[in-house]
Order: sequence, then C-alpha cells, then structure tokens
Amino acid sequence: MKLIVQTRPRGIAVIIVMMVIVVFGLLAADLAYNMKVETKLARNVESEGDLEWLGRSGVELARYVLGQQLNIPSEAGFDALNQKWAGGPGGTNDLLADITLENNQLGRGRFSVKIIDLERRVNINFANEEILKQALRLMGLDSFDASTVVDSIQDWRDKSLNARVNGAKSEYYLNLSPPYVAKEGPFDDLSELLLVRGVTPEIYWGGAGTNRFRQLGSRSVVGADPTFSSGLVDLFSTVGRLQININTATAEVLQLVPSIDRSMAERIVQERAGLDGVDGTEDDRPYHSPTEIGPLVGMPPTVASQLPRFAGVRSFTFEAQVDVEMDQYRRRLVALLLRNSPRDVQILNMHWE
Repeated sequence: MKLIVQTRPRGIAVIIVMMVIVVFGLLAADLAYNMKVETKLARNVESEGDLEWLGRSGVELARYVLGQQLNIPSEAGFDALNQKWAGGPGGTNDLLADITLENNQLGRGRFSVKIIDLERRVNINFANEEILKQALRLMGLDSFDASTVVDSIQDWRDKSLNARVNGAKSEYYLNLSPPYVAKEGPFDDLSELLLVRGVTPEIYWGGAGTNRFRQLGSRSVVGADPTFSSGLVDLFSTVGRLQININTATAEVLQLVPSIDRSMAERIVQERAGLDGVDGTEDDRPYHSPTEIGPLVGMPPTVASQLPRFAGVRSFTFEAQVDVEMDQYRRRLVALLLRNSPRDVQILNMHWE
C-alpha cells in the first residue's frame, strides 16, 4: 500500500510535465510560424520597389524599340507583325538586331516585354452605326438583339437626351439593380460595354470568354460556353485612330472596313503572311499602302480609293505588357504608349495587373 500511494503523485507529475511540454511546443510552433509570415511580409515590402523598377525598365525598353523602329530605312512608313517590336525576327542589320524583349536580366530579377498594336482593332468611339451592325453580324447575333445593342451603344456615348428606338438612356439604367446612369460620353475602357443594354458576357467575350474570369467593379463576370466565334473585345478598342492597321488586323476586324467581305479579308491576311501562311515570320510581305489591297482582292478603283479613310499601315498607339520576376514573385505592369516620332513615345498611363 505504501508503494501505491507514492507512485500516484509521480504519475500525475509526469502527465503535467508532458502537458507543459506540449503547450510550450505549440507556442514555439506558433511563434515560428508568425516569424515566418512577418519575414515574408518584410521581403515582399523590400521587393516591391525592385519590382517597380523592373517594370519601369521594361516600359522604357518598349519605348526605345518603338522609337527606333521608325529609324529603320527598310521598314519606314509601315508597321507589321514581323518587326522587332511585335516579337518578329526583324532585320539582320537594323538598329534593333541585338535587342531582345524576352528574359532581360537586371540585378536579381528579370523582365519580358510584349508590345501590342492597339490599332489592330476599331476604336469603338469612332465606329458608326454600319460598322457596329457589321460587327454583330459577324458574331452571329440575330437582328433584334443586334438592333438593341447598336442603339444602346450609340446612346451610351451620345449626349442627346432622347434614346433611340431600341436604345437606352439613364432612365432605363436607373431601374436596374444596382441602378446607375448612362455615360453619355466616349468609352474610356472597353469593359464599360458590359454596362450597356443588351451586351451580355457572351457577346462581350465571345469564344475568348471560356473559363475566363474578370472582376469589373462589384460585378463578377464568368465566361460561359462560347456562343459566338468572336466577341466585341476581339473587334474593338477605346484608343487609336479611326483607321485600322491592315498589317496587324485579323480577318474579322478587316471585315469591319466597308466593302471588304470575308473572302477579301482572308485573302489580305493570306498575302501578307507569305508562303508559310503565318504572321510574324521572315517571309511576311507587309503592305506599304492600303491602296495595295484594292487590285489584290478585285476591288473597283473608285471603292479602293476610299480605303485610306478606314485603313492604314502605320500604328500610333501600343500597349506594353511587362512581366517581371524576382525570386518567386511575379507581376505584370501594363503601359499605354503613344508614338509620335522616334524621340517622342509618350506614356499615357500605367497600372499593375
């Protein structure tokens, strides 16, 4: 009995000690985790500045390449997808022969630049009623829905008080949930189209909407199964001139030019792509003037003479996408650029995606 009385307190003491050890172990693990989080946050703050400068370096490289492109005699007067700025091979003896836009090492990080011609699409702020109708016909929208979208787009950017027959003004939008007013001004961002009466995510994204998620203010848009081969986002932009660049535009966009049908558009793309049929390669044959496509597709001279109103071969507005990487951190800086001359390539705005 004496042995039993002495063993019980010792067993309780062992249990208490083990509980204390477990508690301290949990506290130590929690402290270690918090220290790891704090260290990571500190590293993130430290890397933010470096990532910022990497992104800006990429934008400056894009400005340099776009400016120097104008100084290459053999490519003077036109912009095409086989040139260095577009990721093409460029010339072997030109000013940009030793320049690369991919995987540029700078300090502990690296960056890659992709330059996109924004005049490969039609500026929706300049698109007239016929161009809007043609775009929706290409997408396969029925005439009733198309008339609603066309009238509503024009009402959205028009300051007049009266809505068109199938359009909508603020009176219509204020009855929605949540309510909002019509812009009654030019589109600043193409995603504004999703606020316009009749424009659904399927119409906006087209085939590109599959499995794509976009956050637009308080509205989340998830692309459903593609209903249309192309969407408004594939055909229009909000910057650039009225004229599209026939050296960079797709066959779908080319069909928005009056008097160019599908067979003509496909022929234009086929001829500029060269023998391999692929844009952006060494055997490309860019157009030097929009009037060159008239005889190519059998267009009457009187009609071909009107092409320069809607089509050109030079671009002025570009988007530079700079993908930066440092350690395990990756970000993308997007800049809108306006090129006026070799020494004047302006940054209109920049933002991180």
